[in-house]
Amino acid sequence: MYSKGIGATALKRLMTEYREITVHAPEGITAAPISESNFFEWEALIEGPADTPYEGGVFVALLTFPKDYPLSPPVMKFTCPMYHPNIYQDGTVCISILHAPGDDPNMYESSSERWSPVQSIEKILLSVLSMLAEPNDESGANIDASKMWRTDRKQFDAIVRRTIQHSLGL
Repeated sequence: MYSKGIGATALKRLMTEYREITVHAPEGITAAPISESNFFEWEALIEGPADTPYEGGVFVALLTFPKDYPLSPPVMKFTCPMYHPNIYQDGTVCISILHAPGDDPNMYESSSERWSPVQSIEKILLSVLSMLAEPNDESGANIDASKMWRTDRKQFDAIVRRTIQHSLGL
């Protein structure tokens, strides 16, 4: 199926990263291909960081890798409800490490903050874990969450906690 060309290179890289993340999984993170027949679709589970409104939550996300990975970044999308300044309402994560390589057309990010082939699945997931703890409210994907994060942290925290309880069926 992926015997030749760029897809084969991506598959080899994804298999290597899978072995690495299985052996040396970061605390609070689990990730693996959804099926052994398709290494280009992964599911990740991220535990909410301690001492944040996300604490106690377990968040499910889908990583979709392009055939030219690692030259291009994957797309990461939470499949559970998320209320966060850097997560679009459809669950798509907006974080520099997942933005295409090169110069930012909006001149907000430096090219060193954006995707590069030296990044890894582990680095992506650790960056998202960090993003949950420390949102970037200046580059909001969810404008309402960004405003609330800045102006009414108590209400923001309450919405996040309700979202977590709902997703856990509590």
